[in-house]
Amino acid sequence: MTYLACAVAVVILLATTWTAAVRLGRHSVIDVIWGLGFTVIALVAFVIGDGDTSRRLLVLALTAIWGVRLALHIARRSIGAGEDPRYERMLGRHPDPNTAAITRIYLPQGVVMYFVALPVMVAMGEDGGLGPLAWIGAAVWLVGFAFEAVGDWQLARFRADPDSKGKVLDTGLWRYTRHPNYFGDAVVWWGLFLIAAERWPGVLTLLSPIAMTYFLAGKTGKPLLEKQLTRTRPGYADYVERTSGFFPLPPKKH
Repeated sequence: MTYLACAVAVVILLATTWTAAVRLGRHSVIDVIWGLGFTVIALVAFVIGDGDTSRRLLVLALTAIWGVRLALHIARRSIGAGEDPRYERMLGRHPDPNTAAITRIYLPQGVVMYFVALPVMVAMGEDGGLGPLAWIGAAVWLVGFAFEAVGDWQLARFRADPDSKGKVLDTGLWRYTRHPNYFGDAVVWWGLFLIAAERWPGVLTLLSPIAMTYFLAGKTGKPLLEKQLTRTRPGYADYVERTSGFFPLPPKKH
């Protein structure tokens, strides 16, 4: 029942988002809904789930804190902005972009969202109190959340400085990884997986954090962004040469 209800919730959320996007004339609004979608899944699973209350509360709190912060950050960043160039390239050649967006944007993101959130859904039905692995998972989540939040804050401050125009951010966390926010995002979901993996059914959701890491590091996150930055930032190629692409590492001498 939990899995079906969460699937229905995702469909309703994305259908509502598509309707709003059509009226606004830009499908980039789905980026704001991305984090909120996981929060909705966690809330529905929490209400329906009958597992240990402490585990359910912990998973709901961690998922909601991550999802709401991410949604607010993207919403603030997108104020006054037009359509995302990625979606323009994806939909520009179609005679009916809004219909094409359903299969090219909303359906894939909905499937990925549901699959990545499986540890959350499974954890909501697990019995037994919180043990050592759950608290290790919470600590891993905290590391990831700090990386993502601090990385986003440093980037926002850098972009707000007029002297930074045309330059590359290579200080703070960005000195050690080109994508501290993406790295933190992946670590958050490894932490949630560990909380679920404390009981046997949760171990079966191992592919969920693997999928999130794959999309962030090798598919839709890092590669697409770096392709754009290499074209628009003169110093970015040099930054790539000396800075780790995903996992934080000391910068190379260059």
